Amino acid sequence: MSMESYRHIIDLPHHVSAAHPPMSLYDRAAQFAPFKALAGYEDDAEETARETEGRIELDESSVERLDAKLQLLGEQTGSAAEVSVTYFLADDKKEGGAYRSVTGRVKKLDAIAGTLTLYSGVSIPFADIVRLDGELFRRAFPD
Repeated sequence: MSMESYRHIIDLPHHVSAAHPPMSLYDRAAQFAPFKALAGYEDDAEETARETEGRIELDESSVERLDAKLQLLGEQTGSAAEVSVTYFLADDKKEGGAYRSVTGRVKKLDAIAGTLTLYSGVSIPFADIVRLDGELFRRAFPD
């Protein structure tokens, strides 16, 4: 078809609906945006690719040494000893987790709940602790 076949309508005014307001340019552009048939796929793929660490199983001598350090820390009630704690933080979404280290002053050792709480508010279960360091331990447990 050539332009000649449209000559009778080419100079007519553009139709504007009285019933429907004109669409915004943003909404018009959205009509031509790519369609995502797999909504959420990218997030799921990223989560699957995110790596976690496995929990380290301490040998018997390491467990005994850690228990002795916790005992010593418990005997120092009220001293607010500063310690560095390395612990395992389980991942909420998948198996495994990550090891974290935090340094601070001990606020409370709760033997019943099995937790060590720092003044910063961090509360760590004894079972997740893999290492305790600090001046208090260097004097009592020289390497």
